[in-house]
Amino acid sequence: MSETIRSASDLAPADQAPSNQAPSNQAGAERDELPDQSLTSGQARIVVGYSSRPEGRAALTRALSEARLRRAGLVVVNTSGDAEAADLADQLAASGLNYEIRSAADAADSAEALIRIAETTAADFIVIGLRRRSPVGKLLLGSNAQRVLLDAACPVLAVKAEPDAV
Repeated sequence: MSETIRSASDLAPADQAPSNQAPSNQAGAERDELPDQSLTSGQARIVVGYSSRPEGRAALTRALSEARLRRAGLVVVNTSGDAEAADLADQLAASGLNYEIRSAADAADSAEALIRIAETTAADFIVIGLRRRSPVGKLLLGSNAQRVLLDAACPVLAVKAEPDAV
């Protein structure tokens, strides 16, 4: 899993303009890392699973609303890959909220990434998007949402996309 976190020690001193570029990944990621607006110590945290699909966008929209309401920071677990990452960073920067973007190395097992990140960041809760699936699809493929709902140590808010969302 590729992670980029900017801590208080990475921030520029008060007499220097803060950098908007996150430090490079210590694991040696070959791609450019996205900027973030780091969370402050003691700030409430909301972890949100993001994908470019309608349910992922619905989860992000709700997480942004909850973060404003609770004056919390966001930890966004991006499963969309690099193609969507710049748009995600722009949307988060425009929100004015503190945030971190983490990339899930294996989008197929995003549940494990969400649960682990929620635990390591002491998240107040997790926001996930749900999509409609047939009963057979649930049996054959399993459910990341179900794994998060059952295995997360913190509360989970599950949201559905609008029926006409594409």
